[in-house]
Amino acid sequence: MFHFLLLLLLFILQISHFTSEKTTTITSSSSTKNNLVYTSCTNASYPKICIRTLSSYSTIKTPKDLAKASLNVTISRANKASKFLKNLKVKSKREKGAIVDCIEQISDSIYDLRKALFELKHLHKGYDFKFQINNLETWVSGALTYDDTCLDGFKEIDGNVRYDVKRKISNVAKVTSNALYLINQLDRSG
Repeated sequence: MFHFLLLLLLFILQISHFTSEKTTTITSSSSTKNNLVYTSCTNASYPKICIRTLSSYSTIKTPKDLAKASLNVTISRANKASKFLKNLKVKSKREKGAIVDCIEQISDSIYDLRKALFELKHLHKGYDFKFQINNLETWVSGALTYDDTCLDGFKEIDGNVRYDVKRKISNVAKVTSNALYLINQLDRSG
């Protein structure tokens, strides 16, 4: 799959070379965005998810834009997971307790992710850049820990509820992990 995507990208770039100047400019702009997404996501924890969730963002021009988009994706997925948990029908007190705890964990995760997004929007090079990056890494790592803690509550529960929750929260954890990776890349480039 990796080789196919690389060949496809090279093919698109080759075609854009032979088209009119105006078309070339448009294609190059689009290719640059997709190239940034592709090259940035290649070494993420979940590269396919990273590329799939971020390649549709038209506002990505810089690694910082990419990190912001990844946090937006993560917040959106976490909100959907929280709504799913609140609407989940459970049969036992144990399941109910795990769901209540998980909703709280995901709420805390969303709070940390929103703090990170706010900080990222105000990120700038300068004397406090490393401090800001450390805050971002702390909050997104914290969000990932909340996701994992939510899943821990279902270790002793069997059946569909455990499976459904694990599927939803694992999805959130994967995009959170990718967001953390992209934020770590800002630190390396800064």
